[in-house]
Amino acid sequence: MDIHGTTILAVLDDNGVAMAGDGQVTLGQSVAMKHSARKVRTIYRDRIIVGFAGATADAFTLFERFEKKLESHSGNLTRAAVELAKDWRTDKYLRKLEAMILAADAETILIITGTGDVIEPDDGMAAIGSGGIYALAAARALRRNTSMSAEDITKSSMQIASELCVYTNDHIHVETKKREAKS
Repeated sequence: MDIHGTTILAVLDDNGVAMAGDGQVTLGQSVAMKHSARKVRTIYRDRIIVGFAGATADAFTLFERFEKKLESHSGNLTRAAVELAKDWRTDKYLRKLEAMILAADAETILIITGTGDVIEPDDGMAAIGSGGIYALAAARALRRNTSMSAEDITKSSMQIASELCVYTNDHIHVETKKREAKS
């Protein structure tokens, strides 16, 4: 049986970034097996937030590889993401992994895929997973029409996505990273 279904959303503002994920784990097309999974976490010295959509074991394999890339590139998010995407696309074993990663630090959001893509969104917002498009649409509307913080936009948008996507629930976990004050 195929395990899938999730929503991960990241929103960047002048203060930093917020990333959220729902807690639902779906087995097949119709069974919610777990409601409180944690799909968003921090890695690399608590500086990088990552979230995943796809197979859990595959995502954890990628997180480990990604953290090694971050170590070897002194925490440079973009460089580590490009190197992971290259390995993911060319390595015979990694190519079979079925997951997608959303990664962020306090200044950058990146989508990393197994086809070699590393995408930085133009508007400081990105989402992955089955409910991602709903969460992203809500986040864009909230950003354009309110003065809410990135964290509040993320929480509200995830709540909206949970009302629309059957693979997304309202057990939302949020991680944030604040920008360091410039001296």
